[in-house]
Amino acid sequence: MRAVLWAVHTGAALLVAAGFAATLWNGVAEPGNALAFGALVALGELARWRTPPGPRRPGGRAPLERDAGEREPAPLGAAGALAYALLGQSGGQPTTHGVLQTVAVVVTGTLVGAVPHVARGTGPSPDQLARRVLTVAFAAACFQPLYNSGRLAGLVGDGAPYALFLLVLLALTALCDAVLAALMARARTAYPYGPLLRDELRALLGIGSAVCATGVVMALGVAVAGLWALCVFCVPLLLTQVSFRRYAAVRTTYRQTIASLARATEIAGYTPHGHAHRVAALSLAVGREVGLSGPGLVLLEHAALMHDIGQLSLVDPVPDGATATLPGPEQQRIALLGGAVVRQTGVPAEVAVVVERQADPYRDQPLPARVVRVVNAYDDLAGSGPGGALGALEKLRLGTGHDYQPEVVEALARVLARDGLTPLPPG
Repeated sequence: MRAVLWAVHTGAALLVAAGFAATLWNGVAEPGNALAFGALVALGELARWRTPPGPRRPGGRAPLERDAGEREPAPLGAAGALAYALLGQSGGQPTTHGVLQTVAVVVTGTLVGAVPHVARGTGPSPDQLARRVLTVAFAAACFQPLYNSGRLAGLVGDGAPYALFLLVLLALTALCDAVLAALMARARTAYPYGPLLRDELRALLGIGSAVCATGVVMALGVAVAGLWALCVFCVPLLLTQVSFRRYAAVRTTYRQTIASLARATEIAGYTPHGHAHRVAALSLAVGREVGLSGPGLVLLEHAALMHDIGQLSLVDPVPDGATATLPGPEQQRIALLGGAVVRQTGVPAEVAVVVERQADPYRDQPLPARVVRVVNAYDDLAGSGPGGALGALEKLRLGTGHDYQPEVVEALARVLARDGLTPLPPG
């Protein structure tokens, strides 16, 4: 799978090198347009937001981004780059900048705008840069040759058909970007491709649609009114970006509140230090492995963080906080107590349902509860039982007839083996 990342990064690097070489050799066509769109891309990068950190995956690696608003941290820069790729006229005059200059201008603007973020250690990742380059190159390659040769005017003409053509082209560009993003995520994490692609496609309905629409409006506005149109048409996306930043801040505060509630059992001495966060991080990885995505993963994370909160209602703590070693009825009683506590915190009722049903037989549980039960039992048994990780995994396999879903247990085994936490026994 590393070959996929190498191919993507190499392809993007070759495009960038060709873009700069061609631009330096031929000179900059329409310098005013190049400067204006480069500045817009740089402004978008300067205004980018930083994705808030979540629970870390096994092995210390950060989880994938989950929220639609977090998937495009620089929407104004992305819209400006796409608008330049689809720019046919400027103030009524035809443009001739072509594909390679488009790549050079977009990369220059991106790097200039990213300098302050790089200095703070929060700059764009190589994957984000490669995606930006390939996405813009795809849009420009589909549009610029057709426009510059005059064939586009013969195919669609002007007016509404031309605008519709740009919208269709941007929709194809966004689809290709989603496929590429999911492919790169698959290469980095080995998670199933389907759920990753669903997450990316779901994100297109949020900030992705705003980016595409703004890119089309910018290209059409500049074609008629000139570069002054950029000042007008970037305002809606700036307001959308501010709204998404506030939304992300609210979600971050909400996530931190749940994480603080989860630590209550550790502070009170009912569970070992870090147990809730280990269960949450491993549950996210297993949830991806069994096909959960988007809202299902958010629900799983919150339920996993709060799965032991029912122990606060106990008079005597469970030894080592290991509820997996208790009799079934006692596990169910603690789970019901936990659900009652969760319902008093204002957390959505779906989280309380998962917490309440985590100790039920797996055939009666929703999928997030099955994952939480398996991962919690693994962490309890690996930390307190003999045999360590392999011994805990063997006990889970022995309990698949009633307590643990076999598919979830095997997904856990694959995640542990992939992250180097334990070897995967044969069979």
